[in-house]
Amino acid sequence: MSKQIETQQNFNCSDNEPFSSVLARHVSRRDIMRGGLSLAALGMLGGIGGLNLANAQESGTGKTPLALAFESLRGSRTDAVVVPEGYTAQVLIPWGTPLEDQASAWHREQEMTAEAQARSVGMHHDGMHAFPLSEQHASRDFLLALNNEYIDQDALWAPRGGPTNPDSGQRPADEVRTEINAHGVTIVRVRKQAEGGWSHVAGDAHNRRFTSATPMDLAGPVAGSEYVRTRYSPYGTRTRGTNNNCANGFTPWGTYLTCEENWPEVFVNRGELNIDDARLGLPTERGRYGWETAAGVDGERDDEFARFDVTPHGEGPRDDYRNETRTFGYIVEIDPYNGQSRAVKRTALGRFRHEGCWPGKLVAGEPVVFYSGHDARNEYIYKFVSDAKWDPADANRPGEAYDRLALGAKYMDRGTLYVARFDADGGGEWLALEPDTRVADGRTLAAALSLAESDRAGVIVHTCDAADLLGATPMDRPEWGTVDPSSGEVYMTLTNNSQRTAAETEPTFTNEGDSVDAAGVGYATAPTNAANPRAANEAGQVIRWRERGDDATRFDWEVFVFGAAADDADNLSGLTERNQFASPDGLWYDDRGDGQGILWIETDNGYDGVAEQTNDQVLAVVPGALSHASGQASVVGAGNQQQLKRFAVGPNGCEVTGIFATPDKTALFINIQHPGNWPADADAATQDATHVTSGSVRPRAATVVIQKADGGQIGV
Repeated sequence: MSKQIETQQNFNCSDNEPFSSVLARHVSRRDIMRGGLSLAALGMLGGIGGLNLANAQESGTGKTPLALAFESLRGSRTDAVVVPEGYTAQVLIPWGTPLEDQASAWHREQEMTAEAQARSVGMHHDGMHAFPLSEQHASRDFLLALNNEYIDQDALWAPRGGPTNPDSGQRPADEVRTEINAHGVTIVRVRKQAEGGWSHVAGDAHNRRFTSATPMDLAGPVAGSEYVRTRYSPYGTRTRGTNNNCANGFTPWGTYLTCEENWPEVFVNRGELNIDDARLGLPTERGRYGWETAAGVDGERDDEFARFDVTPHGEGPRDDYRNETRTFGYIVEIDPYNGQSRAVKRTALGRFRHEGCWPGKLVAGEPVVFYSGHDARNEYIYKFVSDAKWDPADANRPGEAYDRLALGAKYMDRGTLYVARFDADGGGEWLALEPDTRVADGRTLAAALSLAESDRAGVIVHTCDAADLLGATPMDRPEWGTVDPSSGEVYMTLTNNSQRTAAETEPTFTNEGDSVDAAGVGYATAPTNAANPRAANEAGQVIRWRERGDDATRFDWEVFVFGAAADDADNLSGLTERNQFASPDGLWYDDRGDGQGILWIETDNGYDGVAEQTNDQVLAVVPGALSHASGQASVVGAGNQQQLKRFAVGPNGCEVTGIFATPDKTALFINIQHPGNWPADADAATQDATHVTSGSVRPRAATVVIQKADGGQIGV
């Protein structure tokens, strides 16, 4: 989630014990400060007998771990991207880059129209992934699938002096259509040039956009159910658009997964909210951009604006858009290779504010697994396990034309969705979100949700309510995840939680005494604890876990690294000026083979202690090179934090997000979202990202390619 559109609200109305309290039950703040953890706590947090030791043993004796071969950067607060000595950084496909005809190239006074935006790269780049067109040229010629999370109305409408009626009154239809088309997903072919630079291939047949208006199919348990019948789709099989796509994922059969996160805010319901919409925080006065206010204008096509007002006004769901929101909140699968295919919303993976979706370790003959986090305060971590067993014959075959979405249906439409409970002893359990699962009082989950006993679609629509009832562990905003494909270890960022009570202060609750169905027995502010000792936990942390091979419903977990400012009293990982960070967000495990890899961490920081010293950044660490010292509260600690290095820093005002490397590891792709005054050349589609802006420019989010000047592998 970009902090630019963060709601700061807590929508979890359960009284489930939060992750902070789980940590606090075995680890005291005093013990962490003096490095005197008990043996039980060390086991929980990856010390003696913990997860980290098991990982070290598996890496093999005598194996030399990777070493980061660059000097950790100092912090930067400039309008430029900063990279280590010997590296280059190039701007690629900034917002507004035309996908079809280079003759219509962007210029600084570009007046965006709905038609032009639908044929150009969308706004505010976020998660992305590469799809090779051939195995031979996989590192230099591929399709880039890119999320366009949200819009900056001031930049979008700069030639007009800003948007019309942004906060009240009716929005013009042409502006609304343009804003709708600036959201979604971009598919664009990119190619490395002979001289080493990169460019997109204008006019390539694969180039296309998916926007907040693009027709899409529904699949899985919710498709065809009464929950998603609308005036547009009376049988509940279709919807329009995908919105506020933050992080992403990919499948082993070669499709892109884009994830709908802050989608509730573009809708409005001025009547009585459904329980599930109330749980997810649907607005009741005006949508984020007021798109619904354009309803009824001359030229409105097929209720294109009316659908954003989900207030019931007809006799039933086929007469209005009361169910429109229930067609959002899913993982969306896209086949980047087939320009004629529709995107499909895979409802079996749950309905909530998905940050991303990451495949687990792939093993022939075993189910396919995907992990996802719900990015909001005190929300949950989920896992989907397919019914179908993985067949290596289904692996992606670049250059071949076949129905990849049929494989998506095979592995993603039928399976079991689980939510995580983290236990204080360092273990955890995956709780099945099935209609017949028993809740604490002995009722089935379906009965507790007032659903029919076999109503799996209802459980999915009420994913968050179901997770509440099962006693899942509320976390500090689960954001990006990534998986070590060798060990199967899963890493996930818990970016922050600013709604906490001070030490030794009783937590406050919301609507204490109400039932769960009435929405309101949970924390308004979660209590502080040893692992999150600030009343406003703005620094965050990265956790990791490993599935227990003997039990698919159990896992073991630990804290990998705590964010902090170097001079914080609660700098639990011993960070220094060269690697201090806060609000970890983007995450990617860069597998180098033979059980080795680099973990890349990106930030979306709003914590002054770090923000005063540096802009948002990319850090690198080699997990296999870490030795866990006794007394450390996390895997990265005072004894080994020098292995965590700052690799890149973004320009002023930006979030650094979206990340992957080419298969040969010679190029690292990242995204610069919502920069304040960058790139330096207001007109160029490609340029040196490290040039400092002179004067003021119309800011444009962009992809940045980082390479070694000598063409070698990045990081090492």
